[in-house]
Order: sequence, then C-alpha cells, then structure tokens
Amino acid sequence: MIWQLDFIILIMVVICAVAAINVKDLLSSAIILGAYSFLMCLLWTGMGAVDVAFTEAAVGAGISTAFFIGAIFQTTRRTND
Repeated sequence: MIWQLDFIILIMVVICAVAAINVKDLLSSAIILGAYSFLMCLLWTGMGAVDVAFTEAAVGAGISTAFFIGAIFQTTRRTND
C-alpha cells in the first residue's frame, strides 16, 4: 500500500480515538468507535493481514457497534447535561 495513504488512515485513526473519548453523547461515541474499527480494518488489509482485517470488520465494526447502539437505546438518561 502507498505509505501516504497509510499515513492518512493512521491520522484518521488517531482523530477517531480522540473524538470517541471527548464526545459527550454515547451514541456518537459508539458510531465513532465503529469508524475507528473500520479504519483499523483498512490498515490491517494494507499490511497484508487479511484474516485479521476480516475479523476486525466483522466483530469490531459490525457486531460490537450494533451491540453498543442496542445497549444505548435500552438505557435512559438521568441528567440533561
């Protein structure tokens, strides 16, 4: 893979990680973590670890994000912060 593209994806991974920590809304945080997992999938694919990339896409970006969103919709908000 082209190193410039790897570097851009790496910068986007760091931005997603910082954004997921700093955002106040749980739903937004879950969606950002899904994007983080998808970007990590792209990095794994670029390194040639296709099996790890497939697992990251299926579990990290797919199932975990769906479980997070499902759990968020089952909770109620206590404060209006």
